[in-house]
Amino acid sequence: MLDDRKLDILRAIVTDYVSSQEPVGSRALVDRHNLGVSPATVRNDMAVLEEEGYITQPHTSAGRIPTDKGYRLFVDRLGTVKPLSLAERRAIATFMAGALDVDDVVRRTVRLLAQITQQVAIVQYPVLSSATIRLIEVLTLAPGRGLAIVVNSAGRVDQRQLDLGTASDDQVSELRGRLNAALVSQSTTRVPDLLTDLLDELAPDLRPVAAVVSAALIDIVSADPATRVVVGGVPNLTRFGDQFETTVKPVLEALEEQVVLLRLLGEAGGSADVTVRIGSENPYQPLQSTSVVASAYSQGVDVWASMGIVGPTRMDYPSTMASVRAVARYVGRILAEG
Repeated sequence: MLDDRKLDILRAIVTDYVSSQEPVGSRALVDRHNLGVSPATVRNDMAVLEEEGYITQPHTSAGRIPTDKGYRLFVDRLGTVKPLSLAERRAIATFMAGALDVDDVVRRTVRLLAQITQQVAIVQYPVLSSATIRLIEVLTLAPGRGLAIVVNSAGRVDQRQLDLGTASDDQVSELRGRLNAALVSQSTTRVPDLLTDLLDELAPDLRPVAAVVSAALIDIVSADPATRVVVGGVPNLTRFGDQFETTVKPVLEALEEQVVLLRLLGEAGGSADVTVRIGSENPYQPLQSTSVVASAYSQGVDVWASMGIVGPTRMDYPSTMASVRAVARYVGRILAEG
């Protein structure tokens, strides 16, 4: 167990290293922090911290830098996640104001997270288990060609092109009315069964075009948007400097793998609070030189999806955690209000 003085020294080392990006020595700690002890005492305590694996010396005659274990202790016990200021919260609200639909919300969220954390932002598309059908539109674009449009209660808009065959405008209009009567306000999970019932009720001359439209609608509601992840702020990786081959290149390759990102978000953002995975704690080897800070965005007990950032282990954890948590909560409220 580390005593309070050693914990204070570790906190100071993490804070200074994140700020300066340079190894921290005992003299600098005494000069910059009110530790109340001599440099010799600080050196002795740093030796204990190094022996315990919380800090390390990158090269001879250098100061010390935190290890993954040191960052973990800092996040769990030493760092304080401060609420965002009123001005910061207003800035988030202003940036997100006027979002038109789910796609727009996700795009804005990625840009916002990347800007305020100066890291790479990743946002999973929401899964709304309680989404309902708000509107169905079937349009004739040209003879034999049409478009099916579905709007759900979360504001998500999907469309599919249709082969309408020889269906007349009157038939398309009648089918549109029957579809809205049967499906509007119904859960998207019920759509396949409701369409099956509706097809049995339609007149024989409507069934061929209805079958085509029904297949398109089932395809729309069955598509899983949760398999989509949007990434933003990749230029922020330049903070790794000359570590391109060892750090930046593997991270870039990992960011191209949607399955990897989904797994990463799923493991790191499994709760409505903030989860932090530091360095070697990440299950995917190319990302073990980074940290992931993630949170689910939700409303009430419904956890819809996750968002977070990927950045160097040398990051301002309290500020980043506060930002990710605040944006996640705000986006959850936006989607809940629909």
